[in-house]
Amino acid sequence: MAKNRKFGAFLLSAVFLMAFSTATRAQSYYEEVPRTFYGGLLAGTNFTQVDGDNYAGYHKVGLNVGGIVYTRFADKFAGSLEILFSQRGSRAHQEQRSNHRLFIIQKYNIDLNYAEVPIMFNYFDKKKAHAGAGFSYSQLISSKETVLTTDPTVNALDFEKEYPFKKYDVNFILGGGLRLYKGLFLNLRFQYSLVPVRKDIHPELGRAEQYNNSYVLRLMYLFGTEEPKY
Repeated sequence: MAKNRKFGAFLLSAVFLMAFSTATRAQSYYEEVPRTFYGGLLAGTNFTQVDGDNYAGYHKVGLNVGGIVYTRFADKFAGSLEILFSQRGSRAHQEQRSNHRLFIIQKYNIDLNYAEVPIMFNYFDKKKAHAGAGFSYSQLISSKETVLTTDPTVNALDFEKEYPFKKYDVNFILGGGLRLYKGLFLNLRFQYSLVPVRKDIHPELGRAEQYNNSYVLRLMYLFGTEEPKY
């Protein structure tokens, strides 16, 4: 737990420094000559599920917050790097029987907290919208799995010890953004794990290999873009 707290403190410090470095250039917000680097802040929501847990639907809602830096390559192209705190996982929305109908699953929740670093290549169109694709690496900060069934032996299992999640997650990302007003953007993205987030689970609760499956809806404020310079 001490290591997780230190990592979380490091993540928050990195986001603060990223925001501070862009804010200190406030005098150039309305410059006519575009800069190479633009920074901003992100805040929004993950709608997620874990493919392989036998529950369909994006019922788990979590935070997606952090900072972003764009590097302009050409008039309409830019790379981006983000540092995020991202909550993913799963939520059971109803009771259901186990795989072989041996017992009833009354409650099933997965909570995964990640420090995530997405890297994307973006195309900006007509100074209003942009779209991009890329990858992200996520380091697991903490995990919790809550299981309640009609079988006491299953309820007594230590899932974090018996069926641990991997310490990392690698995602493919597709996303886009729409400029709402000056530097304020609405951002939507889809991302999916390229490798399983774990390879073992109780045989009555799902399949062995499981993957994070997420939609993300966020607001982004990009400093220095009263009019986008892409």
